[in-house]
Amino acid sequence: MEIEHNSRLTSVEISQIWNAYMTNSASVCVLNYFFNCVEDERIKEVVQYGLQLSESHIEQLKVIFNKESYPIPIGFRLNEDVDINAPSLYSETYFLNYIRDMASIGMNTYSASMGITARADVYEYFSTSFSKTNKLHQMAKDLMLEKGLYIRAPYINAPSAAEYIKKQSFLTGWFGERRTLTGMEISSLYANIQRNVLGTATIVGYSQVAQMKEAKEYMKRGIEIAAKHIEVFGSILNEEHLPTPMSWDSEVTDNTSFVFSDKLMMFQTTALISASLGYFGIALAGSLRRDISTHYTRLAAEIMKYAEDGANIMIDNGWLEQPPKASNRRELSDR
Repeated sequence: MEIEHNSRLTSVEISQIWNAYMTNSASVCVLNYFFNCVEDERIKEVVQYGLQLSESHIEQLKVIFNKESYPIPIGFRLNEDVDINAPSLYSETYFLNYIRDMASIGMNTYSASMGITARADVYEYFSTSFSKTNKLHQMAKDLMLEKGLYIRAPYINAPSAAEYIKKQSFLTGWFGERRTLTGMEISSLYANIQRNVLGTATIVGYSQVAQMKEAKEYMKRGIEIAAKHIEVFGSILNEEHLPTPMSWDSEVTDNTSFVFSDKLMMFQTTALISASLGYFGIALAGSLRRDISTHYTRLAAEIMKYAEDGANIMIDNGWLEQPPKASNRRELSDR
């Protein structure tokens, strides 16, 4: 039980709930649009649950902000950042896969937030959010399995016995005979291809409906980067005669009318990059073959530059909202 000290929100706590508010306000716009487009009743149930979840998160976060007299973020708004009556930009199967993937990212974010949060009300928010997002993920995954849309990761055979590594050649990658991939390496490579495949479909759609040339060009560049990552990771799996995930590009319609604001699409794209960097870090820690770890390091640097360029576009257009930051003591003392 927490002893009440009238504790203020720490820098960690305010940053985490601020990020949660921004993400959920974007999700409310996206899922309202999905809900208006989808016709399959089973998929509609999943979209509706996700939408209700994001809306409830927004209300819970507002309570915490108001309790602290902290300004509520601007975020994203239905009357500005989405046309929920626009023709569908994606197929219904894309909606389902998108929700499954976003729920997976959400669970990772909420579990990390729980690990660094102390105040009872904030911890309870993240704990409850994790549980409900887990339910959303399961709903989407189970329906994908039922519809034959869920693509399982590659299988590997069991060894005849447990044993220790005996030679440093286990780490060899660029020179000498390369060992076969470990299960952890296969898992990371396959999952990162999956995320890039879905990300490619997402920004292909964004590139079609973006209003500003600068935003369109940014999305096209992202498509090229994702294709490169898919090729690199896929080539490593192909060497072992292991399957790679299918493309989702065919799930994008030919709609070119306004759907999402450029501000929202740029935010969503940079959020996907941020998630990718986190997954790259996990993959790097679990990849002992030198060639694989070098690929992750090199590709991470590439998407960090892409993210920086995206942030600059958002700043230039007044779209990048100021996150919580420390007081400038030098500026205060000069007043």
